[in-house]
Amino acid sequence: MLSVETFSAFFLASALLAIAPGPDNVFVLTQSALHGKLSGLVVMSGLCTGLLVHTGAVAFGVAVIFQASALAFTLLKVIGAGYLLYLAWQIFRATPERIRMNGNQQRDLGTLYRRGIIMNVTNPKVSIFFLAFLPQFADPERGSISLQMVALGGIFIVATILVFGVVALIGGTLGDWLNRSERAQRGMNWVAGTVFVGLALKLVTAEK
Repeated sequence: MLSVETFSAFFLASALLAIAPGPDNVFVLTQSALHGKLSGLVVMSGLCTGLLVHTGAVAFGVAVIFQASALAFTLLKVIGAGYLLYLAWQIFRATPERIRMNGNQQRDLGTLYRRGIIMNVTNPKVSIFFLAFLPQFADPERGSISLQMVALGGIFIVATILVFGVVALIGGTLGDWLNRSERAQRGMNWVAGTVFVGLALKLVTAEK
């Protein structure tokens, strides 16, 4: 098992990494601003579900494929960038009435949850990051490396939930103010769409 010192150091590092501006926390912020605090929290849940996939990949060695294969890395990042561009296109076309979550709230929450999973899973840099970051805190003398990877992944997810939860609440508060004005909603739409285009370009041009 992990020592108290390793647990504390890894949790602090994970929280600081979650706070640092990046695609995932920007995604939570924009979605909570557009759709409300609950939606931001649902997106966060989707992203953290994706982190479970990356944790499992690192623990059982699948992520090594993406580190070793340029083709696999390129294919996955192109898929992720394409999905982000699709989201941007939808947002640019959305009207203020479609931004609000009314009768179709349950379906929309499910869609946002799936978006969070897809965005996280199709970002190969997360797998590469986990592959490089998690093993630094593992100690072969403390038992199974795979189990330690799973434990570290869990700690990272908890830290991410705490940080992204605050981001979602902030974004939701911003969205409450924006929803009083159609012009503000349209402006936020274009800001969010532009952010997604930027994230797609950043992802597709990323190198290992």
